Amino acid sequence: MYVADSRASTSAASAEGARRPRAGRRRAAVAPTVLALGAVSLITDVSSEMVTAVLPLYLVTGLGLSPLGFGLLDGIYNGFSALVRLIGGHLADRGGGRHKWVAGFGYALSAACKPLLLLAHTLTPIGLILAADRTGKGLRTAPRDALISLSSTPETRGRAFGVHRAMDTAGALFGPLVAFLILRATVDGYDAVFTVSFCVAVVGVLVLVLFVPNGAHRARTKSGPDSARTKSGPDGARTKSGPDSARSQATGTAPQGISGDTAPRPTLRAALALLARPDLRRVTLCALLLGLATVSDSFVYLLLQRRLGVPDRWFALLPLGTAAAFLLLAVPLGRLADRVGRWRVFLAGHGALLLAYALLLTSWHGTALPYAVLLLHGCFYAATDGVLMAVASESVPEELRSSGLALVQTGQALARFVCSLGFGAAWTAWGDRTALTASTVALALCALFALTLRRPTPSAAPSEGLA
Repeated sequence: MYVADSRASTSAASAEGARRPRAGRRRAAVAPTVLALGAVSLITDVSSEMVTAVLPLYLVTGLGLSPLGFGLLDGIYNGFSALVRLIGGHLADRGGGRHKWVAGFGYALSAACKPLLLLAHTLTPIGLILAADRTGKGLRTAPRDALISLSSTPETRGRAFGVHRAMDTAGALFGPLVAFLILRATVDGYDAVFTVSFCVAVVGVLVLVLFVPNGAHRARTKSGPDSARTKSGPDGARTKSGPDSARSQATGTAPQGISGDTAPRPTLRAALALLARPDLRRVTLCALLLGLATVSDSFVYLLLQRRLGVPDRWFALLPLGTAAAFLLLAVPLGRLADRVGRWRVFLAGHGALLLAYALLLTSWHGTALPYAVLLLHGCFYAATDGVLMAVASESVPEELRSSGLALVQTGQALARFVCSLGFGAAWTAWGDRTALTASTVALALCALFALTLRRPTPSAAPSEGLA
């Protein structure tokens, strides 16, 4: 009987082993939550990039703002969201099912700001509207990225963020094209762009409400910091092993940080305490320093227009080059980051940006210049945007995933806000070429510093920092 049982056990184990590759392939697939969020981002980016594509020309040419004034508004547009990202991440973490609704409120707030641009024609009201729009972006970004992270395994997280960013960038590709067609087909082109942008944004909010699941559906995996000391129980539920698990089994209570009424609720203090982790602190520091030397997209397009003498009616098409490169490279570079190391790919992306700046500083005026610059610009985003979130996810426990990602995003957004102000001031005082030269040197120095930092292996304790 013992031999028969052993053979049966061996046969069952063999059958289980035969099924494992297929299960592994299923785990490697992108989660439905990621695809649904990608669809929301695609639609929303069509709306937001319609405005972004025409805003620099509208403000500088239409309203006559100086580079310094535009730098202030551009800084608000790209950096104001930093002030509320921690709040959005904290609100999402305080309830397991709030990620979707906090993100949804952010999407709705941004949509409501689009028609208000029709009424604003001076610096102050435009600045307030852009600040409100970026508040919505700040509220939604961390909960959205946390949903993506929690719905994916650590082994496929780079791919998941790559797929989402590719879908997001598809919207960024169509948005400027739609704006261009509207400008050519209508008399009051800017007003028409803002109106259509609002309608598209409303559709994005509806897709989020109807198709994105409630709560964060965590992907089970056998390894990685997300699942450290976790396993599946007989009923498939996630349980913890170790002293906490033993005590919970003896007392009949749920361990802290997993689920149940006894689980502590994350606090802002606990979120800030995450910076005590050396790995997350170094990632945040590097993102901040590199952001201080990253010239905003709008300035890159304005520099290209001045170098090449691009007519105003064609200006809205310049972001298409960046978006197309981002779309084509996001998934391949995300998968590459999973294989060779996410930090390497992240730094290589900044190398591509340095090459783009160098091309803008040369005396070359060939027809291939805009294609090369925009290709490198899109490669930079494909190698850094989602990859940075995948890197940061390795260092943040599930219970504080939104708050931890918001810390990194906040540092980066604040740095880019400062860069926009500084670049606009330098352009006004010394000219565009001197301003870009200073940014290029600063970016090279910051990239070298980031290259010297070696991040330690992320801590395996999944509920550290809770209070």
